[in-house]
Amino acid sequence: MNSIEVSIRNTKTKGEVKTLRAKDFVPGIIYGGKDKNQKVSISKKLVKSLLDKENFLSNIITLNIDGNTQNVLPREIKFDMITDDPIHVDFLRIVKGSKIILEIPVKFINNEKSPGLKRGGVLNIVRRKVELKCPTENIPNELIVDLEGSDIGESLKISSIKLPQNVVPTIQGRDFVIATVAAPTIIKEPEKPAETEEGAEGAEASTEGTEGAEAKETTGEEDKKEGDKKEGKSDKKENEDKKAPADKK
Repeated sequence: MNSIEVSIRNTKTKGEVKTLRAKDFVPGIIYGGKDKNQKVSISKKLVKSLLDKENFLSNIITLNIDGNTQNVLPREIKFDMITDDPIHVDFLRIVKGSKIILEIPVKFINNEKSPGLKRGGVLNIVRRKVELKCPTENIPNELIVDLEGSDIGESLKISSIKLPQNVVPTIQGRDFVIATVAAPTIIKEPEKPAETEEGAEGAEASTEGTEGAEAKETTGEEDKKEGDKKEGKSDKKENEDKKAPADKK
């Protein structure tokens, strides 16, 4: 169980809270049980170090408040949209005899002892967290799924997990699946058909025919242009002959 130092804060306005954050402290509040809500502040550096640890929101923490201790559970953390720094933390008091609903992470062990995974099977995780109803004095840090002996096609269900005393899933009435060991998926690319000699010759012949047609078309265009030039010269000479008698007069 983690133990951290916190201080009581007496901030009443947004400006005072802003000043507190500027000094690298994160405002927080402790609520729940019969006691009144209590305002506290925590070092930002300390909060960040807690966030780096796994399962922060499902682990009980002991707060040291001016010489007094209080077991709490982090319930909500707010972050700055620009800097992504924590700006507020809510803590729920742990009251003996009460129950709480939490999402507990699932951990898989003994992968190397699974015959299905050894033969190339794939672990298909359906639920990485399971929602449980837990007594506040008996909250599990994680749920362990043992893969030893699991083969391809096998489903690992909630009934295969040993839960602590008085801890029950919020989903009732069915033995829901946590993960499966699936067969490997192999995708084969289709083979490219080999080109036949006849096809290659036909392609060459088609290319030659195209080249011949292009050459023929080019020659035809050149002949046409030559004919237009000759026709233009003939018309010019005829016009000159018609103008000649008029000049003599």
